Amino acid sequence: MTAQGKLAGRVAIVTGASRGIGLAIAERLAADGARVCITARKPEPLAEAAASFPEGSVLTVAGRADDPEHRAEVFSRIQAEWGRLDILVNNAGINPAYGPLAELDLDAARKIMEVNVLGTLAWTQDALSHGLDKEGGCVVNITSVTGDVPSAGIGMYGVSKAAVSHLTRTLAAELGPRVRVNAVSPAVVKTRFSRALYEGKEEETTAQYPMKRLGAPEDVAGAVAYLVSDDAAWVTGQILTVDGGLLVAGGSA
Repeated sequence: MTAQGKLAGRVAIVTGASRGIGLAIAERLAADGARVCITARKPEPLAEAAASFPEGSVLTVAGRADDPEHRAEVFSRIQAEWGRLDILVNNAGINPAYGPLAELDLDAARKIMEVNVLGTLAWTQDALSHGLDKEGGCVVNITSVTGDVPSAGIGMYGVSKAAVSHLTRTLAAELGPRVRVNAVSPAVVKTRFSRALYEGKEEETTAQYPMKRLGAPEDVAGAVAYLVSDDAAWVTGQILTVDGGLLVAGGSA
């Protein structure tokens, strides 16, 4: 990280950032000069993740993404440490159920919507009331191509991500011009979270993609870094699909 980075002086939150896509996003924002608060459920993985950041550039706060007390602690710590907030990346998400919607346990469905959709809104509301509601504030939500086309076995996850995409557009319309709100929509990215979608069938899965590979966390991180930078100063309400060409080729995750 250098003082000349595109995001020098800015402060970001990345939820669900102890590994995978969230960690890659946080590392990229730090590399571009931001100070970053990373959150996740368990303190030990967060501490391990923080070891890769330059000294003074990272803050860790463990807790459940859908817990109001956890959110309050995050904003309190950021205010005490850095005194400002510029960027929120809503990456935390869950998918505790696999199978057809007709057989889905409704408690599981409620939990998916609670964390993935209402959690995204709650983090955004809290961020706005803790300093993000200012000229140049940015929100980036992580959605999914499963919100665009049905994906076998993870239908409710796709429903929740479709809702996040529409939430993104609605917030952008309401919060401009002071705050920009966009989303990044990946296809299958090689992480622990998504391995059920490719493990044991990676060659077959990859064949659907014009780019002939699955995504890497850094692919998503690069898209987020663009959307929170001044290069995207006139971009809001957009869902940036990062899928190696999957959708244009008629595929599904």
